[in-house]
Amino acid sequence: MYLLDTCTLLWWLAQPQRLTPKVRDVIADPAVDVAVSVVTLWEILVKVRSGKIRILAEGHGTYDFLLKAVAASGFKTLALLEHDLRHTLQLPMLHRDPFDRMLICQAIENAMTLVTPDVAIHRYPIRTLWD
Repeated sequence: MYLLDTCTLLWWLAQPQRLTPKVRDVIADPAVDVAVSVVTLWEILVKVRSGKIRILAEGHGTYDFLLKAVAASGFKTLALLEHDLRHTLQLPMLHRDPFDRMLICQAIENAMTLVTPDVAIHRYPIRTLWD
């Protein structure tokens, strides 16, 4: 199963040309399970609220638009559960972004491949996909 990083989801929805051909092929394959964490949705909403990103929600609220876009893409939504936190204190401080660190924990806990271009994340002991 694949877990999308925040930028990967945003690019899939609005700028797919920024994804590598391999990533586009994996995400588009209906036989492949792809998930979006609530952590990613939370990060997007925080960034929209702070003005760091802008989403044209096509007449819907941003929250509803995101949920519909995730569902329309055929992605599963991954909840954040208490057992996902167990790896937090063991992670080396290679990356300070708390959203990314939680995605890393979820990838470890759920044996998922994290789809991300972030080179700092690639240094963690998890499976990643980009090139």
